Amino acid sequence: MSGKKITWCKNCLNMSTRPRITFDERGWCNACQWMEEKKQIDWSHRQKQLDELITKYKSTNGNFDCIVPVSGGKDGSYVAYMLKHKYGMNPLAVTVRPALSLPIGDQNLFNFIQSGYDHIHISPNPVVLDRLNKYGFIEKGFPYYGWLIAIMTACIKTAANFKIPLMFYGEDGEVEYGGSTESKNNPLYDIEYMKKIYLEGGHQIVFDRIRADGDISEADLAFFKFPTDEEVSKIGLSFTHWSYFEAWDSYRNYVVAKEHCGLIEKEEGSLDTFTNFSQNDQALYTLHAYLMYLKFGFGRATQDAGIEIRRGSMTRDQALNLVKMYDNAYPHDLINVFLEYYKMTKEEFDTVLDKYANKDLFEKIDGIWSPKFTPGEDFTI
Repeated sequence: MSGKKITWCKNCLNMSTRPRITFDERGWCNACQWMEEKKQIDWSHRQKQLDELITKYKSTNGNFDCIVPVSGGKDGSYVAYMLKHKYGMNPLAVTVRPALSLPIGDQNLFNFIQSGYDHIHISPNPVVLDRLNKYGFIEKGFPYYGWLIAIMTACIKTAANFKIPLMFYGEDGEVEYGGSTESKNNPLYDIEYMKKIYLEGGHQIVFDRIRADGDISEADLAFFKFPTDEEVSKIGLSFTHWSYFEAWDSYRNYVVAKEHCGLIEKEEGSLDTFTNFSQNDQALYTLHAYLMYLKFGFGRATQDAGIEIRRGSMTRDQALNLVKMYDNAYPHDLINVFLEYYKMTKEEFDTVLDKYANKDLFEKIDGIWSPKFTPGEDFTI
């Protein structure tokens, strides 16, 4: 026993185990504090910053003037729609093909493109992608780590090749959902922020492992390499989050993407959450959410419920009931898919899960990790 107290946000259900999260004297997490702060922000000032950014980069000759990474989901679709139809930009939408893509995700991407966008589909070398995903799973407990790298590096390489100086990502998840607040007042961010926050400092670890295999060349790694600072400076490339410039609302994004970009939802329910309109592009997200649960004690339902609480569409008590129903979701139906993909035995796969399961929060019962805690009830480990 460490004597450390585990708590839940008193407004939403973010846990104190979440990386980089902080709480105020009320017990409200920084995502909920940000929810309040957004009501007081001078959005007209940020609108002016956006207008200046668009004026600076907007093409006058028909060339692409910005890149929007998209999956066909609600958020990238919304950002691309706003840039093209509200601000008159000429965005190039870029998708990095994930492993184990889902039919509904493929359909949504097709529908998005057909709604009127120039688009590039990047398919990184699958041997390299699969290996990086496997090593990310083993070394970082991050099942699609190679793809996560590529949605940054391959998009940056595309920007360099087309000489496109501006890249719009969707939301800054650290600020919106609870984590580091260092970027909340900065319209732009850099590659070091990507490596430190989004890749959790593990980029070099998985590269060292794949290089040690000896059968992957440096040329094979091209789509997974970050440019140097000098190369970024030469391109004049800037990175920003759309969520900096307006109050981010995932449900609004969904409504706009559904109406204007052909977004469709899953007809069947999800194993690990109560929503049906997000994260539908790849099967590995289910494993990612389960590992998040084992590491920190909260899963996809907690994250989705927090979003709904902060947008005022759900009470904390309602959210608590949903979290109890959905969060502890061992992905039984997909285990064989994951084993085949990673080329692992069940024993090897379980060893990785065991490595990342937080033993203070979970105990193993009949081969499955089971929580020692009750969601929403503070306790000491």
